[in-house]
Amino acid sequence: MNIPPAFLAELQSLLPPSAFSLQPAVLESYARDESSQPAQTPLAVVWPETAEQVAAVLGLCNRHRVPVTARGGGSSLEGNAVPSPDGIVLSLERMNKILEVLPQDFQCRLQPGVIYDDLNRRLARDGLFFAPGPSSGDVATIGGMIGNNAGGLNALRYGVTRDHVLRLQVALADGSLLWFGTRAMKTSSGFDLVRLMVGSEGLLGVVTEIVLRLHGLPERKTAMARFETLEAAAQAVFEIMSSGIVPGALELIDENSIAHINRYKGWDWPETPTLIFEFHGAPSGIAEEVEMAREICAGLGASYFEVAETPARREQLWAGRKEITNAEKALYPDHIMLKGDIAVPLSHYAAAVQKAQALGEQYGLAVSIFGHAGDGNIHWHTLVPPSDAAALERGEQAAADLIRYALSVGGTATAEHGIGLAKRAFLLEEHGAAVEVMKRIKQALDPNGILNPGKMFFDERG
Repeated sequence: MNIPPAFLAELQSLLPPSAFSLQPAVLESYARDESSQPAQTPLAVVWPETAEQVAAVLGLCNRHRVPVTARGGGSSLEGNAVPSPDGIVLSLERMNKILEVLPQDFQCRLQPGVIYDDLNRRLARDGLFFAPGPSSGDVATIGGMIGNNAGGLNALRYGVTRDHVLRLQVALADGSLLWFGTRAMKTSSGFDLVRLMVGSEGLLGVVTEIVLRLHGLPERKTAMARFETLEAAAQAVFEIMSSGIVPGALELIDENSIAHINRYKGWDWPETPTLIFEFHGAPSGIAEEVEMAREICAGLGASYFEVAETPARREQLWAGRKEITNAEKALYPDHIMLKGDIAVPLSHYAAAVQKAQALGEQYGLAVSIFGHAGDGNIHWHTLVPPSDAAALERGEQAAADLIRYALSVGGTATAEHGIGLAKRAFLLEEHGAAVEVMKRIKQALDPNGILNPGKMFFDERG
């Protein structure tokens, strides 16, 4: 479909020529995200720079029934940012200003296109940080994190994105521009529309300004433990969390992931299941927690336990976790990477890790297992040659089996990546009749179904 002439004429009247493009090469560069979902070329890409421009574009699209997919850094893993058919991409990457840091309130105001790592570099000057800690923090935008309710390395102690958002300016489908929430640290006034927006994947509105709650930068220690088996490492996660320790981060990495990191970085880490911890707080408390963790790991047969003694070593340990996906993309550039993301109640975590490992063996797949272990989160990657249709089918079936296992023990189909296109089939299985309530909310805020249609729900428009 070509862009409707009347729509194009109005778009040209709303935005300067530099704020939109119809060039085929540009359109193709926005046709997919980081998921394995098929590309979909948009009719146009627009780059608004103000909230008023966002609202005007949405109002125009609403009048002409043109779908809109809002996009941040394009790092979505479930097809959330793949353009909807016959629609446009509304890229927020130029709305990338940190508007105000309020150290005495532990807050900041910013636009949605600010990149996570850039924000924390600025906040560090005031002894603050925005906590969730996504592994893709070098590209993930705050608006995208809000869209997917992103978690990350620090979510175990500090909570996910939803727990840090106080106030939002939102452009609705009809072009209206509203504020939700308050700068107060708590409120019981009215419905919590901020939390409704966080995790809505661009289906209910487009965030144009954000007020975040921040934390003070803590003292921290990073440690690593190696185990003989993945089951022992997973059991250590449960026992550490049962001990009363609340780590700043607690990450599981399997032996296949370590092997990929070794090849990518030129390291020689022992290729054995590994936990990486971070402990936050006062120095005396940190020292006590490190020793408790050491004892628990030793009791489960850990072959090695190390506390990073220098900032450089600390950064290396975390690179071993954060760069798994980059390693796999670099080592297997032509392969299709199927990315799974589930979470289970912590009492089922060790069993879920065993299930993930068993499914790889059952379906004859090369899998890597890692994730934010302390909150029951498992990431599960399968690398499939593009010409091997049978392996791709087995990989998709294994991922579905793992999701259904998670649901069977009270877990979720997606801990932090959203539903998007890839997991629509599991929304009803997880939520049952409550999905109809979600659809009614969508219909109330977006009656013409222009906001990211086809995502989350199977309905094409809403």
